[in-house]
Amino acid sequence: MTTLVWFTHDLRLHDQAALHAALERGEDILPVYLAPPHAQHQATRSGADAHTLNQKAVLEAQATGAALWWLHYSLSALNQQIRQLGGELLIHQGEPQSLVALAQKYQCQYIHFSHSHEPWLQKQQKQLNIQAQEQGITCKQFGGQLLNLPAGILNKQGNPFQVFTPYYRACLAVMGQPAVLDTQTLLKKAQWKSHNVCAQSTLESLGWLPTTPNWAKDFAQHWTPGEQGAHQRLQHVVNTLNQYTDDRDTPSVDGTSCLAAHLRFGEISPRFLWQYVSQAWPQGEAQSFLRQLVWRDFSYYLLHHYPHITQAPFKPAFAHFPWRNTQTAAAQQHLKRWQQGLTGYPLVDAGMRQLWQTGWMHNRVRMVVASFLTKHLQIHWMHGANWFWDTLLDADPANNTAGWQWVAGCGADAAPYFRIFNPITQSEKFDAGGDYIRQYIPELAALPNKYIHTPWLAPEPILNTANVTLGKNYPMPIVDHKTARETALNAYATTKEHQAQ
Repeated sequence: MTTLVWFTHDLRLHDQAALHAALERGEDILPVYLAPPHAQHQATRSGADAHTLNQKAVLEAQATGAALWWLHYSLSALNQQIRQLGGELLIHQGEPQSLVALAQKYQCQYIHFSHSHEPWLQKQQKQLNIQAQEQGITCKQFGGQLLNLPAGILNKQGNPFQVFTPYYRACLAVMGQPAVLDTQTLLKKAQWKSHNVCAQSTLESLGWLPTTPNWAKDFAQHWTPGEQGAHQRLQHVVNTLNQYTDDRDTPSVDGTSCLAAHLRFGEISPRFLWQYVSQAWPQGEAQSFLRQLVWRDFSYYLLHHYPHITQAPFKPAFAHFPWRNTQTAAAQQHLKRWQQGLTGYPLVDAGMRQLWQTGWMHNRVRMVVASFLTKHLQIHWMHGANWFWDTLLDADPANNTAGWQWVAGCGADAAPYFRIFNPITQSEKFDAGGDYIRQYIPELAALPNKYIHTPWLAPEPILNTANVTLGKNYPMPIVDHKTARETALNAYATTKEHQAQ
């Protein structure tokens, strides 16, 4: 017998439940990746999303822009692993239901795949299951994308949690040490179904890599997509975990795990990650790191139980929040300046430039730039989420949506709206020496530390010495912090009044 193993958000061989189950039965394996039928391959730095908030269309593309660069090389790495074992990954472009015809073509009795937790993908997987059964093919679904399936964690009243801390405690109470599936021995005996489709040729024909302009030209200096790259990064994390709590908020040092994209594409399983880290640091030093894995689960948990959050705020009162109209020229210009890292606030601009150059942004800085867009500029959080979806390697529909709603103050367990990150004090606290700013804003590199966070306050002689001409080679702030903060709080007050009515 033959099993079609559909790789979804699990581009790995180790602790891959769908693959493991097929291998245990000793069946021939047809490994398949289903490419999104309408994937976009260009990042829209011009801000083409500025006039639409059609999150449904954006998210159902599954991957766009920067994420497709990663996906290309992740699939290439997965195929190389399978080739070394004597097989070949079959990359098929189409909707999930097209897997039925593929299974029939290669005489597969089973289709194995991992649960998807995005509502639109769950619907497609249900339709696949129905159509497969009609043709006498058995579909089997498996976990593995998350530590815990969202449907299994409820409060004492049988309702979904809306606050992270009690959800976290409930997870710890039921989870124990997550079980990890070892496929290494089984893979040595694996039999692969032959086909004449070359994965690398298919990947090239999909056109997921940018050409002109090649905005991803420097990505390979920072990232190694694939299961091997994920495990190499994990080893670095474990070797430096004793510094994690102290360093993770400092953007100028390599103090965060940088595993988000590896997790987003399933190149390493969260269960294995939990087990490996907790065993390497058994006395609780790893707790703050492991807590972040549960935060990741919580984002998918919210998407599962409250699927409307991709289109609307979790907190209903924010449906009436007076966001700026991005049809106006002024709002469009502010959005574009934010996207290009030209706001005049160095920490914000450094973060946005890091994102464009590397496909990633430091976690602390993500909160600052998101707060600046939604509060200083009062631009709807969906515009920020769309930009991250297009330019961030690790953006996924759950974490991207939940993160933006959290900062905007309208999400579950969100930071209160009146918590407005001050881009100046955040810069002075977390980039005191200006190293991060100098790395990504070289035109400010010669400014002394006293003015690196606020170049508009520097005396003219100091600006001249540093070759900084405000308004020419670096902009003046596009908004005044104090005024923008007051405007944001006034807008929030109207939302509170509406909620009280």
